[in-house]
Amino acid sequence: MSDSVAALAARFRSRAPEIEASLANLVDPIPESRAADPAYLEYLDCLPATRVAVLRYAVEAVELGERQDPEIPADVLTAPRLAARCGVPLDAILRRYSAGNAFFSDILVEEAERVGLPTSTLRRLLRLQATVFDRLLQAVSDEHVREASSRPTTTAEWRHRYLEELLAGRQPGGEIGIEYDFDGHHLGLMVKGEGAHEAMRALANALDRGLLADAHPEEPAWACWLGGRGRLESEEAVRALSSISPGSVVVAVGEPAEGIAGWRLSHRQAKAALPIAERRGQPVLRYAEVAVLASILRDDLGTTSLRQLYLQPLEQARDGGKAGRETLRAYFASARNISSTAAALGVDRRTVANRLRGIEELLGRPINDVAADLEIALQLGD
Repeated sequence: MSDSVAALAARFRSRAPEIEASLANLVDPIPESRAADPAYLEYLDCLPATRVAVLRYAVEAVELGERQDPEIPADVLTAPRLAARCGVPLDAILRRYSAGNAFFSDILVEEAERVGLPTSTLRRLLRLQATVFDRLLQAVSDEHVREASSRPTTTAEWRHRYLEELLAGRQPGGEIGIEYDFDGHHLGLMVKGEGAHEAMRALANALDRGLLADAHPEEPAWACWLGGRGRLESEEAVRALSSISPGSVVVAVGEPAEGIAGWRLSHRQAKAALPIAERRGQPVLRYAEVAVLASILRDDLGTTSLRQLYLQPLEQARDGGKAGRETLRAYFASARNISSTAAALGVDRRTVANRLRGIEELLGRPINDVAADLEIALQLGD
């Protein structure tokens, strides 16, 4: 990069606040009809970061020249997606970009004269800017078209999108008629299998609760909430499920919570417990039974470390660790009582004691010192 081009880039950076303010004037005033539209306001909120990113992208193009194309910043691609969601047409966005490009070209010529940039170099930079601008417009157009094509069309799709936005902590745009009290008490459930929705209706009726149910568009799973003015304990829902015989349905039950934040939390708990219930083949599972395991399963460092620390050493035994794992499961199930463990396994106490000593040698530490982690590691293995 020549000294004159470096000086030109430095001039652009020094004028960045002024340029950003001028670019901001290219955005139309907020129409009165959209002043209360959360989706449109979210789009407007992202524009300052977009302007900064576009300006940075343009200056990087000047600095890199023809050696390398700058990477289009992620902030630039956020705006067209949000625009598509709130109905801002693509041609309106492209007109603003064209006006911004013309404004940038004027400043480029003005600053080139100030730093004494050779005319041949300026012409090359203008050609490069046109190429980079076309690439930027194509990326923005692709994002807008992709998002617009994925917009809901049916009432069920709009309803699903609305609930997804709520779960993500955003205020959805538009109004969807949902007869459910989000300010009340909630119990979240994730349900999978044929007849899932029918089973949840029966459960809601049995417990005299309001039911909010949303089908996952890509798999046969339902996100459900039982709502009401009073607290509903998860144990009560589990007991009611056993009485309505949900058949082949798998149900993961979150913990009771209140308000919109609790509505989200109980759902996340049920969602985390569902894959564990499926792997175990357990028809009904409370999150409270697997809270630690569910958290660790979402943490790659935790799962990898537990397997390395506890499961891999057991595999060094002559039988690949089968007897050790079986003994440890019985040992933990019997509250670490050797006599009860021996009875459960159908062996004598000496055999259990010998196995436990062998396990401690493989682990390099006493079992009771790492019992909690070891028990979780065994569940991971299962």
